[in-house]
Amino acid sequence: MTIPAPGTGPAGADAATRWLAVHRDTMIGWRRDLHAHPELSRQEHRTTDIVLTHLRSLGLDPQRLPLGTGVVCDLGPSEPRIALRADMDALPVAERTGLPFASTIDGVSHSCGHDAHTAVLMAVAAVLAEVKDLPTGVRLLFQAAEEVMPGGALDAVDAGVTQGISRIFALHCDPKLVVGRVGLREGAITSAADHIEVVLHSPGGHTSRPHLTGDLVHAMGTVITGLPAVLSRRVDPRTGTVMVWGAAHAGNAPNAIPQEGRLRGTVRTGDHATWALLEPLVADAVEGLLRPLGVAHELHYRRGVPPVVNDPIATDMIRRSAEAYAPGTATDTPQSGGGEDFSWYLEHVPGAMARLGVWNGEGDPVDLHQPNFDLDERALDVGVATLAGVVLGS
Repeated sequence: MTIPAPGTGPAGADAATRWLAVHRDTMIGWRRDLHAHPELSRQEHRTTDIVLTHLRSLGLDPQRLPLGTGVVCDLGPSEPRIALRADMDALPVAERTGLPFASTIDGVSHSCGHDAHTAVLMAVAAVLAEVKDLPTGVRLLFQAAEEVMPGGALDAVDAGVTQGISRIFALHCDPKLVVGRVGLREGAITSAADHIEVVLHSPGGHTSRPHLTGDLVHAMGTVITGLPAVLSRRVDPRTGTVMVWGAAHAGNAPNAIPQEGRLRGTVRTGDHATWALLEPLVADAVEGLLRPLGVAHELHYRRGVPPVVNDPIATDMIRRSAEAYAPGTATDTPQSGGGEDFSWYLEHVPGAMARLGVWNGEGDPVDLHQPNFDLDERALDVGVATLAGVVLGS
């Protein structure tokens, strides 16, 4: 399989290509070391130390974020200033890739590609540190805890990382997009993702006499089928709103109506305005479905993250940078139903996230969060050139 060849373009593409020609193996080494030593959310101490040591070796002055994991580092002029973000945490997923640099930590792996994100931004830092006069200031942000909702981005925002920046940018691995491509979309590129838990209570009883108690399992079934149906009629379908259950637990005996049951699921939407309306709408629907059935309930609604809504100007900056590296690199991408805490930064400053193609084009793509997920390391070159180009082409 062939990928677009780097061309001769603006300073960003040239600077990245020159650096990669000398240091690509070093960058690959960073990624493989991080891959072999994954750390869960808010436990990224080794990764944080590696990033700090690397940035200091470039003559920069990085700062550890207040909660102990994560790094922020400014370089270049103080204004204007844009930010580049990479997430660092791994997942509680046992790796089954068989790679020589597979995870050495039982039950933990970089099955979402955050090792690549970190290595790419480390390389971008090295590229930019060699540029004498940056056209804009840059804030490098290595973020902890993306994989837990509502996300470590909120911790970073609370630490002030969005203050003094005009835009923020990020890339995320996409195993359905072939290596050599960068997927772009103006507007919402991910969805809001909230968690729902409904705890149901009944006096319980014998299955021969359901009329004398609240039939809890029947009530659970009513909510399981009824809530998604209600939302499909109360929310504009063009918003991409979907409610799906992931867990249902109640009872043990076939002839006993249980006293308690639990339902857990997610509700997602691609529309920011709809996201603000979902919690009261879900509460009203669950109440209405259960009211006739004599079953009490508690609703635990946990708001997750808003959609990532890409700013048109920022999206175009990534597009121009990717195309400067190699014509044909930029491509359109659909909106995802997944959630991403990069969205919290966009509540404060405009910006854009793009998808970095990491599929080698052979066989069926393996999705993110799977134990056998891997990536084509040629994608790292594209990521470095794209993010460096956003800075040097601005």
